[in-house]
Amino acid sequence: MAAAAGAISLGFPVIADTEVPEIPASRFCLHEALVPEPKHDRIVERVIEVRPITIKLKEIPLPVPYSGAFEGERVRKENMRVQFGGKYSRAFELLVAAPADRIRDGKVELIGDDIDRVPDGGSLPLGILIEAAGRKMAKDFEPILERQVHSFINWAMGVMHMGQRDMIWVRIGREAFEKGFRLRHLGEIIAARLHNDFGAIVNKVQVTIFTDADEVASRIGEAEKIYRERDLRVAGMTDESVDEFYSCTLCQSFAPSHVCIISPERLGLCGAYNWLDGKAAHEISPAGANQPVPKTGLVDPALGQWRGINEFVFESSHRALSKLNLYSIMRDPMTSCGCFEAIVAIVPEANGVMVVSREYPGQTPLGMDFITMAGMVGGGVQTPGFMGIGRLYVTSPKFISAEGGIKRLVWVSGDLKRALKDRIEERARKVGEADLFDKIADEETAVDSAGLLEFLQKADHPALKMDPLL
Repeated sequence: MAAAAGAISLGFPVIADTEVPEIPASRFCLHEALVPEPKHDRIVERVIEVRPITIKLKEIPLPVPYSGAFEGERVRKENMRVQFGGKYSRAFELLVAAPADRIRDGKVELIGDDIDRVPDGGSLPLGILIEAAGRKMAKDFEPILERQVHSFINWAMGVMHMGQRDMIWVRIGREAFEKGFRLRHLGEIIAARLHNDFGAIVNKVQVTIFTDADEVASRIGEAEKIYRERDLRVAGMTDESVDEFYSCTLCQSFAPSHVCIISPERLGLCGAYNWLDGKAAHEISPAGANQPVPKTGLVDPALGQWRGINEFVFESSHRALSKLNLYSIMRDPMTSCGCFEAIVAIVPEANGVMVVSREYPGQTPLGMDFITMAGMVGGGVQTPGFMGIGRLYVTSPKFISAEGGIKRLVWVSGDLKRALKDRIEERARKVGEADLFDKIADEETAVDSAGLLEFLQKADHPALKMDPLL
């Protein structure tokens, strides 16, 4: 006891393997001064947490090379061993804050088949649940850390990750598989990088990977509820109520000139970051991919153009883009990378726009499917008339407001239309078009421009009476 008291007086917390009363932080110790931990196999974990000690791995033990040089690598279909998500299976990733006593640091558990049980070129459902604990960990940090998974996984040679939330697409190449890469390595990468990059916030990380179809179906419902709760946090804020927006350049490995500008009324095109997330991400990592962008020098309020934003985009796009209009699809629209949740595209014959989600595999009234349009839109180029977006942006007051907003919406892929039904109806009522939802076509009513135009004329769609887009 005397030795323990002496250690505490010198600032060293004491861990006891017997049931002793816990002594909270003293004027000597940063956190607890005396902590019981009767389980010997957990004493080291407890020490790391109480001290606190930041763990960093100099090298992650993987069977494939791991470096930022591989971040933009694509795994082509002919070289693929297995894939998850996209249009091939259900998949999600979710990071949540959890109590430290519920987490076994470094634990990676697989529930379901590993990739060696799948035929070559096949697919599996996938769920990645990351539980993180730390004295400074907060719920507001969950989406920021979760979004880093995109970069973490892409650093592994022969592994490709795209998308976010419940819209991820992961491929593992045949060469990586032959070298011994398995699903547990995804968890080991995530745990190590969270410790290395966010050690000031995260002290313990546990990863559970699901490939069992029933487990993924059950867990994805829980994840979607959490995603919705996150999205509601920014409700009520407007672009006019803040003095700065936030950038995101996480996807520049795939699209070097792409710069995402996130405002209260326009979330990131990946759908994972809103304005509050950008703000929190900058607080966590002031030199990171999310930077404040000043709204200085208003040029055109209708188009959503500011000199301060133009200057930021010019420098951050490596001087590839000189002008950006946040509220227009026709004049200098925002660029897209490859992680957008949906694509907005002009339908000239209908004098309106359509929105097609990533999950929709069929044809659209433009005669192109999602993959074809994604090839036109992605890569960090400005393509007037086409734009990648986060799907909730469809019901924002700033959705292509320079061209008339939601009243221009003439076709939406059925899955997205159903998912946004309540939001579309609410927004339509606010613009005086209470019956707009029923006037919007989907693949059940038309998949070509002639059929779409016939439907819109019968429905008396407001877009047909608006000023010409072209």
